[in-house]
Amino acid sequence: MRSRRALGALIVGVPLALALLGPLLAGGPGPRTASFTLGGGHWLGTDFVGRDVWRQVLLGGRSVVLVALAATALSYLVALPVGLVSALTHRTWLEELLMRPLDVLLAVPSLLMILLVAAVLTPGGVGLALLVALVNVPDAARIVRAAAADVASRPAVEALRMQGETWWRTAVGYVGRSLTRTLAADAGVRLTGVLYLVATAAFLGVGVEPDAADWAVMVDRNRTGLFVQPWAVVVPALLIVALTTGANLLVDARLERRKRT
Repeated sequence: MRSRRALGALIVGVPLALALLGPLLAGGPGPRTASFTLGGGHWLGTDFVGRDVWRQVLLGGRSVVLVALAATALSYLVALPVGLVSALTHRTWLEELLMRPLDVLLAVPSLLMILLVAAVLTPGGVGLALLVALVNVPDAARIVRAAAADVASRPAVEALRMQGETWWRTAVGYVGRSLTRTLAADAGVRLTGVLYLVATAAFLGVGVEPDAADWAVMVDRNRTGLFVQPWAVVVPALLIVALTTGANLLVDARLERRKRT
């Protein structure tokens, strides 16, 4: 377990450090040279317009990480109250009102929904985070509702009701705390999916400028020179993979620790 946690921290720590500290270390833009070249003072070579790849790597992680974390947090911010209310309410009409619109959203593929909205609007980084959060709310709310309904069927919840405890204390104090492990496991998987959506959307030009310093954009714009100058594609792609893999290892280690205690 410790080795898994250490490995996860190491794997996720590298891209996180580059994402958070990279802009502080990047320095000013140097002169542009020939596209897709190696050497000449550029130890990772140059990209499709002759910019230093290492500097672009240092600048390109913050947008991916911040948008992914913001989208994940926003999705739970909406899904938690909706799922808890749906699971604990005794009013069928309220449950239907909350869950049926989410079922309609769930029927539309996530990436298709993002592309449809992007075809009408032009979302920036904030807009992309809201879009990704929106398409994750239905699934997250259903998971919260299913887990909360299982906890709500326990005798302890009925005992709290008979004692006259408030709905808030029952829902948040007991049911909400009982969902911690379920939500932690789901968060690790969901963050992976969110990173995929954010990176794919950026790869397709949604939410970012075509020449922005962004790891996903780097993969897209430099893929034409993959066999000439592979570092411009391989390095940002590996950093995105490291984020998802490391996050999942950390969540697995945390859940394993809780199971043993």
